[in-house]
Amino acid sequence: MDEQKKVIEKRINPFFEPYGTPHDTVPFDRITTADFEEAFMEGIRRDNEQIERTINNPAKPTFDNTIIDADEDKEDYYDLLSRVSNVFFNLISAETNDDIDALAQKMQPILTQHANDVRLNKKLFERIRYVHRHHRKLTAEEKMLLDNCYDGFVRSGALLSDEDKDKLRKLTEEASMLSLQFSQNLLKENKAFTLHITDEAQLDGLPDTAREAARMAAKERELDGWIFTLDMPSYSPFMTYSTQRDLRRQMYMARNTVCTHDNGENNIDICKRLVNLRREIANLLGYKTYADYVLKHRMASKVKNVYKLLDDLIDAYKPVAIKERQELKKMMGKSKEVMEPWDQGFYAHKLQMKKYNLDQEMLRPYFELSRVIDGVFGLANKLYGITFKLNKDIPVYHPDVKAYEVFDRDGSYLAVFYADFHPRKGKQGGAWMTEFQGQYIDRKGVNVRPHVSVVMNLTKPTEQKPALLTLGEVETFLHEFGHSLHGMFANTRFESLSGTNVWWDFVELPSQFMENYSVEKEFLSTFAYHYQTGEPLPDELIRRIRRSRNFMVATGCLRQVSFGLLDMAYYTQRKPFDGDIVSFEKKAWAKALINPRKQKTDTCMTVQFSHIMAGGYAAGYYSYKWAEVLDADAFSVFKRKGIFNQQTAQSFRDNILSKGGTEHPMELYKRFRGQEPTINALLKRNGIKRETKKA
Repeated sequence: MDEQKKVIEKRINPFFEPYGTPHDTVPFDRITTADFEEAFMEGIRRDNEQIERTINNPAKPTFDNTIIDADEDKEDYYDLLSRVSNVFFNLISAETNDDIDALAQKMQPILTQHANDVRLNKKLFERIRYVHRHHRKLTAEEKMLLDNCYDGFVRSGALLSDEDKDKLRKLTEEASMLSLQFSQNLLKENKAFTLHITDEAQLDGLPDTAREAARMAAKERELDGWIFTLDMPSYSPFMTYSTQRDLRRQMYMARNTVCTHDNGENNIDICKRLVNLRREIANLLGYKTYADYVLKHRMASKVKNVYKLLDDLIDAYKPVAIKERQELKKMMGKSKEVMEPWDQGFYAHKLQMKKYNLDQEMLRPYFELSRVIDGVFGLANKLYGITFKLNKDIPVYHPDVKAYEVFDRDGSYLAVFYADFHPRKGKQGGAWMTEFQGQYIDRKGVNVRPHVSVVMNLTKPTEQKPALLTLGEVETFLHEFGHSLHGMFANTRFESLSGTNVWWDFVELPSQFMENYSVEKEFLSTFAYHYQTGEPLPDELIRRIRRSRNFMVATGCLRQVSFGLLDMAYYTQRKPFDGDIVSFEKKAWAKALINPRKQKTDTCMTVQFSHIMAGGYAAGYYSYKWAEVLDADAFSVFKRKGIFNQQTAQSFRDNILSKGGTEHPMELYKRFRGQEPTINALLKRNGIKRETKKA
């Protein structure tokens, strides 16, 4: 017992010392939940100590002694608070549990208060303002850091009166807690629903892959029959193939009414309050709306420019979407049934089969996950010369996660890449890229390389088959991998400017750019082989893929535009919002719908719209379409010069992927492209004929 006590007493919190792992990666196997709280509090203490040292420095404020930490004698070689925050908040999304959720509720107000204490520190801001007005000659990157630092303090309330600072503190602390609560509610609601089928006849229409996955899901829950969930690998095939209309309706309504029920996970009042809090924050800071506040640091720059993009897309795509809808209705034949939302995927599949003789199940056998991984990594090698090596000595936070070392063309170490592929209980839906460590150059001149992570919810393997993906899932992988390249190629001095630390309507360019490869024969032929026979994906199937690329493209575009309209409607509010969320939502996006009068009155997107409520895209969802203009324009260069052209790829890496946020994004883009983008390439790619306008 005494020996055990000694061991416990000797234990050091893993966050407090070098990890002693390959590339100093996070030692997930040694971290306990209690370690997080201790490290958070110590990180705050160190932050406060550093701030006191800075503001009490008798020397005249300079860029080096105020904006950056140039203390050569400092023993803390890393930012502890960032170190622990990166791990903790990534786990909240990817691998949470009740203990972590409870700790998040406890720590969120403490962390928000600390952030406010820093940004509203008068003495610290006075030093920063002095440096902003009187500084030595700076490099372009140093100037960007200084401007961002100064502007960040101003946008956080540094110029407000003491009374308004107190108001701002309360508003930001409440918004922070509500965003966390929104996410926790959404995860619980999504994971709570299951459709349990015991009658095999009710599986009619479903492919074997969907049945096997559902049987395995039931077995994991120690149930007979088949279990379907709201996770996309389960939900999407059910809505596409099931002939059981009543069950499709049940699944659709379950998914589209999450967080609207009369229980502890209802998000309606949370959404109202978040919209109002953000408007109040913007007003305090001198902006008419929250959108005005956000767009100051976006390529779009003004609300009218966002609406112009969305309206241009509606004008171009809605006539085509109407024709698509008419085609879909014809697939119902002489049925007296009205086409409902839960019918669209089902009949779209039938239409796709009729027009192109193609469906996702035909392609699955050629997209076995391990081969897709090889294909995606191989694409990065062809373009940039980088290689990936699985390293099982790098600790991971769940057995599903794979960790790779990434090496540059010359063989030098470039990054660590984590890949987390499949859905599970403690994991949010969707797909995203994040970092456990960003890239920067430390005070000793060492280029600290990034540890990036891609988290997805792709089809799981079953007892009979390996993980066989849809083409859409391959696109998702490519999308998130594009974000990861942005992180892995980062080569800047300051971490806050590296990798994906760019304006939101620019950050989706590298990711959406990579999606273009999903329909290119030259790429597909490098990895798409039948998992059983080893036969390559037939040319005829590739031809059908390319022919069907724009299948329902206008409908898909309007869906994205409708989300952008909803986002802007909330965040251009100038008066307190106290309307009915559901009716407001229906009205906000009506002009992007073909039949706005036929919307379901008991469904609600807002309460599950993580992007704009809890994910950083508030007043920024239009970014996906903005970046789509950029990605189509950028890929047109590769189409002209060769999709694997290494010279073009190197230019893309040098001018965009490695630069992070060190310069204005349009300057970076023009340096690669030679001109500003136009909408022309996107319309051409989508087969939309219209007089072209500048993006």
